[in-house]
Amino acid sequence: MPQMGVSVAEGTVTKWLKQVGDTVALDEPLLEISTDKVDTEVPSPGEGIVAQILVEEGATVDVGTVLAVIAAADASPTAAAEPAPPPVAEPEPVAPVASEPGPGATAPPVQLVETGNGKTFVSPVVARIAAEHGVDPGRITGTGTGGRVTKKDILAYIESGAAASAAPDPVAPVTPEPTAAQPAAAPPAAPPVAPVAPSPAPPRAPEPVGEATVLPGESVEPMTAMRRGVMEHMRRSVDTSAHVTSAIEVDMSKVVAIRERLKAEYQKSHGVNPTYLAFIARATVDTLAEYPWVNAEIRGESIVTRRFVNLGVAVSLAEGKGLIVPVIKHAEDLNLLGMARQIADIAERARTKKLLPDDVQGGTFTITNPGGYGTFHGTPIISQPQVGILGTYALVKRPWVVQDELGHDVIAIRPLMNITLTYDHRLVDGAYAGQFLRDLRQRLESWTEA
Repeated sequence: MPQMGVSVAEGTVTKWLKQVGDTVALDEPLLEISTDKVDTEVPSPGEGIVAQILVEEGATVDVGTVLAVIAAADASPTAAAEPAPPPVAEPEPVAPVASEPGPGATAPPVQLVETGNGKTFVSPVVARIAAEHGVDPGRITGTGTGGRVTKKDILAYIESGAAASAAPDPVAPVTPEPTAAQPAAAPPAAPPVAPVAPSPAPPRAPEPVGEATVLPGESVEPMTAMRRGVMEHMRRSVDTSAHVTSAIEVDMSKVVAIRERLKAEYQKSHGVNPTYLAFIARATVDTLAEYPWVNAEIRGESIVTRRFVNLGVAVSLAEGKGLIVPVIKHAEDLNLLGMARQIADIAERARTKKLLPDDVQGGTFTITNPGGYGTFHGTPIISQPQVGILGTYALVKRPWVVQDELGHDVIAIRPLMNITLTYDHRLVDGAYAGQFLRDLRQRLESWTEA
């Protein structure tokens, strides 16, 4: 299992693209894996024949776990089918001696928790989920290597309701034994106790739904690691940021005209389609330079602003299988053609599972484009730890009041688009957000770049 990003400790094998006995070339796609950040293909690290598959589809294993064995293409069938030697058991990790952290010290990459069998490693993801839900990982039976508690284990434990019902056993008071030199004192007479009505038993946590309880017409499928990651991230964002959404209408007449003029040239000479999203992204990056708090981050009691824009672009996967936000690094260096190329590239790699975890990290501001499906308004959720996300919606022709050459108000048919800015009101005020949208609209309505 490859290391798919610094914070990724495990992955799930979702599909084997080669089977035992198949020939595989160097860097040819061998299998698909899923983590809490990305679904991607894993290329073969060598060439030969797939001799063994050691991890079946649907299994979640730690980074570094051997997934398959590839034998040389000229190996004999007996040698190719010979099972790999069993892994040598590693000694129990020694618990480090606790010491006082020095100034500026950061949290260790992994944490240790007490279990019934001593100390065991817990990944940063599991440690964070445990802290958020007040769960002691030592109460959970781990299915990872060496009994390690995985993210799948702790999420299943929380969803089963066991975390809410777990409570420490009451400790009975201990009466000291009398010594030989001191006779036991007669216990004082107990005061009369009024009868107490028995307290009702706490409600039992609902039992998880299993296959036996599925109703006719229902179907059950396991939640993917990506969907779990989306679920957790969205819930955490709502709990963290004070979400507010402002909207503005934009007359896209000039953008439409320039796009029509550039479309044939871009497709013929560069093989790329200049979408409306490319125009909006280019104008957004320029506007962010004037409104740094929209491109900022809250870190504790500090406000972090940047002189660069790492632009995230939300991409939905087929059949609602997930949502991923690949990032265009240093988008401020791109012109319109470069922006169109980058958007097309990340969207294609997202849908063909060619992205790596580093491709979806480091974003400072995000654009989502549900308007391609006809929606005209929405309230997107901010991607943490960012403080803003722009929503672009359907381009529709509507009656619009404009001025003629004499300065008189007249009604004309114009291509209009609603654009929303959802922002974290802890940092961005309504007036600041409104000014950002106003200047973004001005750039789009007066577009002159060829």
